Amino acid sequence: MAETRVLINLSNHHIHLCKEDVEALFGKGHQLTKTKDLLQPGQFACEEVVTIKGAKGSIAKVRVLGPERKETQCEILASEMFRLGLAECPTRESGKLDGSASFEIEGPAGIVKKTQGLIIAKRHIHFDTASAERFGVKDNEIVDLKVPGERGAIFLNVICRVNPAYALECHLDFDEGNAVGISSGSYGEVIRRI
Repeated sequence: MAETRVLINLSNHHIHLCKEDVEALFGKGHQLTKTKDLLQPGQFACEEVVTIKGAKGSIAKVRVLGPERKETQCEILASEMFRLGLAECPTRESGKLDGSASFEIEGPAGIVKKTQGLIIAKRHIHFDTASAERFGVKDNEIVDLKVPGERGAIFLNVICRVNPAYALECHLDFDEGNAVGISSGSYGEVIRRI
């Protein structure tokens, strides 16, 4: 019988920066300063924070996550759209930025205007290859996630991302976690549709 129990960690708003934007925001030659490793191998939280701005508002102290990426991407909560003055912000997988929302980033050394890159992260589960085999899932498969408890619910449309470099972990955002009364370190049950 396939394994179903998965660790859930919650994501707050955060930003991934390309090298060019790191230098524009923090100064030429600046290197990101790691403060703590994240569960996904090679990913880490940084000391650096920025302010992100929308049409009518801003969010200060948005944490930078490393390492640098090819393209700058900022992930916000759906509940923060109003604060930024956004009429819409697409729910997307990480890295799928075509047609995503425009925004501005302010750092201590400068301001960067982005024509795209602002998204609400699509809920997803990271699987290493062995874990994917134990759960019986394939890369890009859509599953559901059952969260137990007093305010428990079933989240639909959770994407499976399989890569040998990943560690087994489900990512929901703070809005989703708050809705079902859980915090990071909770567990859910993967429900396959097949």
